[in-house]
Amino acid sequence: MYGLVNKAIQDMVCSRFGEDIWREIKQKAEVDVDVFISMEGYPDDLTHKLVKAASVVLGLSPTEVMQAFGEFWVQYTSEEGYGEMMDMSGDTLPEFLENLDNLHARVGISFPKLEPPSFECSDIEENHLNLHYRSSREGLSPMIVGLVKGLGTKFDTEVDITQTQYRDDGAEHDEFLVKYKPR
Repeated sequence: MYGLVNKAIQDMVCSRFGEDIWREIKQKAEVDVDVFISMEGYPDDLTHKLVKAASVVLGLSPTEVMQAFGEFWVQYTSEEGYGEMMDMSGDTLPEFLENLDNLHARVGISFPKLEPPSFECSDIEENHLNLHYRSSREGLSPMIVGLVKGLGTKFDTEVDITQTQYRDDGAEHDEFLVKYKPR
């Protein structure tokens, strides 16, 4: 994964729990990187080690850590120079979700080795839709719950998201039921 992801995890932990807790997480994860470079690639395993260590140090489940990170990611990327690109991807939650693959294609121009996930919306109704998530990476589906909640905040929309299909249980991909209501 690109350093931008690891940098975001660091920023989330430091802003909520402080630098000492971040150092403890890095030590527990046996990660000896002082500064993550946003545009540089890092092994996926390093990110998973950080999440696992954060789970232990913070006393949260890995799922809770990934959900919190997903929610943080929306705000973080907006503030790290991708806000305008995000603004062009939709004015509402469902519109944004439908344009996620296009957003990743544009981001891929800056990150040529990006292996983006794929998102597809189906059964789109006035207040709900099914979100299909496909990724070559494993273990990131809890992050989708946080991402959609973060997008709910961005679009001032009440969101309820439930995972309805699990790739870990043998399904072809993960699927979520997203219920939403603009405030």
